[in-house]
Amino acid sequence: MDMDWMAWTTPTAIFFLCIALMLAGMTVWEVVSPTVEAKGFLPMRTTRGDRLFIGLLGSAFIHLGWLAATDASLWGASAVALAWIALVIRFG
Repeated sequence: MDMDWMAWTTPTAIFFLCIALMLAGMTVWEVVSPTVEAKGFLPMRTTRGDRLFIGLLGSAFIHLGWLAATDASLWGASAVALAWIALVIRFG
């Protein structure tokens, strides 16, 4: 397969590897301990998978906002996004 169309830089590979590891981890967690819907600070009842999706979606917007607001390195946005995902998964 010719993958020349994609710029597979180290940060890109790390990003996709982290997403794959999160999905694999959530799958194992679901098999070991099936989820129940819970009500946290989000305005709806959600499962762990729902909260992961919402966290990842919010992380994308955090990175876009970071790019729009500053010329600083994206590692800062990644730190904020990681904290956001942890907050949503734990208390969402």
